Amino acid sequence: MTDVNYPNVETVTVRIVTDKPVRKTPYQVKGVFMRQFEKEPVIPYMDGTYREQFLYPRVQVKILNEQIFIIGINEGADPVRSLAEKLGHLDFGNITFDVAGADVENSDNQFIPSERLIRYRFITPWVALNQMTGGKYRFLTNQEKPTFLHRLLGQNILFIASEMGVKTEEKIFTKVKVTSLFPRPVDENNWGAFMGEFKANFVLPNYIGIGNGITRGYGSIYGMFNPESFQFDEDELKSETKKQDELGSSSDIGEDVTEDMESISLEDVPKPRRSRKANKKEKPTPKPKPKPKPRPKRKAKNPKKASSKRVLSEEFEIEEEDNFNKENPEELDDPNDAKFNSAKYHKRQHKL
Repeated sequence: MTDVNYPNVETVTVRIVTDKPVRKTPYQVKGVFMRQFEKEPVIPYMDGTYREQFLYPRVQVKILNEQIFIIGINEGADPVRSLAEKLGHLDFGNITFDVAGADVENSDNQFIPSERLIRYRFITPWVALNQMTGGKYRFLTNQEKPTFLHRLLGQNILFIASEMGVKTEEKIFTKVKVTSLFPRPVDENNWGAFMGEFKANFVLPNYIGIGNGITRGYGSIYGMFNPESFQFDEDELKSETKKQDELGSSSDIGEDVTEDMESISLEDVPKPRRSRKANKKEKPTPKPKPKPKPRPKRKAKNPKKASSKRVLSEEFEIEEEDNFNKENPEELDDPNDAKFNSAKYHKRQHKL
């Protein structure tokens, strides 16, 4: 491997310790942060202010094991640390959580190539397929689909590294093992998601998101574990990680190891599309057409039904915590929850 001085990309992971389990969505949690800590430097990373500047979100909020995790990456690391020091309680309107403390974990030298293959597990669904890639995937044979996913994951990883300023000439090797080659649909975007694990010769922080829907909590990963005894328990994961590191479970890269893996270079990563607004040319303003005469208003046959449709489409953006849209009815009982999913608090999610 070429001796290259890569920039030091640091990350911080904060696990918030609350007095009771948190059964909320990442959007709802971010809404509370934005309301209670609106002057904190972390808020612009949550409300979409830096969406055009950073295509990969520098601050990510997750609900894992009914606990709140906040991940700060590079520019977002210090703002996340600052927020962790000020947490006392979280008021959701229908329920308040007292914060007993916060576990903070710092990591350096992330998003760089490794001389060994590292195993990672998706602990939330990897939304690999968007409308464009999903259309291509649908017409592949079952023999071609794994290679497509290997390559897509490698492009995801190198795109994130490039976003962090890590430009590498090294090829990275990736291999995905999904539980099923048939993607599960995710919400209204025609996205396709998978569960499973992967290997890559690349250092990635725990809990970050890969793929689409990162700000919704999708694509979260955890590295170096024993897949046969995997359970999502943080202490257990750390214990398994240590054991496997001592046993040398990660493989050195060699021809025999990488035969069935896909190799990706930075040149293979498609360039992300920037905002369409910036690319559109201004069109001459058309002459105003004469306004038609107003027609008498007709009463709606079912006004309640029409109102319900409007509310669901404009005010609510429900994000489920369990895999693949398993509903938590108790979350939706209080109308105060709706304001934490409204456009006032949240911008559109990032798409890679």
